[in-house]
Amino acid sequence: PAPAGVEVVEVETALQLREAALTAAVTSDVVIMAAAVADFRPAEVSDTKIKKRDDATDPVITLLRNPDILKELVEVRDAGRPGQLIVGFAAETGDERGDILDYAGDKLRRKGCDLLVVNHVGGGRVFGQDHNSVVILSRSGSEPQAASGSKNDVAAAVIDRISSELSRVFPRA
Repeated sequence: PAPAGVEVVEVETALQLREAALTAAVTSDVVIMAAAVADFRPAEVSDTKIKKRDDATDPVITLLRNPDILKELVEVRDAGRPGQLIVGFAAETGDERGDILDYAGDKLRRKGCDLLVVNHVGGGRVFGQDHNSVVILSRSGSEPQAASGSKNDVAAAVIDRISSELSRVFPRA
């Protein structure tokens, strides 16, 4: 069951998530996009099993690019919802061209969100683990903030950072 005061909107596809997020964002001061949305989806979905063919040819699955929901939320915000805080999440790995913070910084600039919570994934990290470590990057250029511990501890650190950003955007009189 959902916690008191929380509205749950169940979705199964990236397109459904896009619609739900855009609808909810209209009346939200903060948008937290923690969902791991696939970059691609199948062009056609079968309601039945795809069976082997007698001619032994392999099936071809055509993929379509999913909408960039986070970027679209930022564009809608920039067009008429000033002050709204948008938080994105990124699961990143480094490679010979850069480390996770290089890739995350690029993503923060590309997407235009206010905060980006970065998970270093790969090598058994994050997924299926009780503890987590993240780095929170800010579009405002403030120092990256590291948080680690139980998933609840990390979530609390993220919420604290969001609260600090809100205080900056909406200072008390």
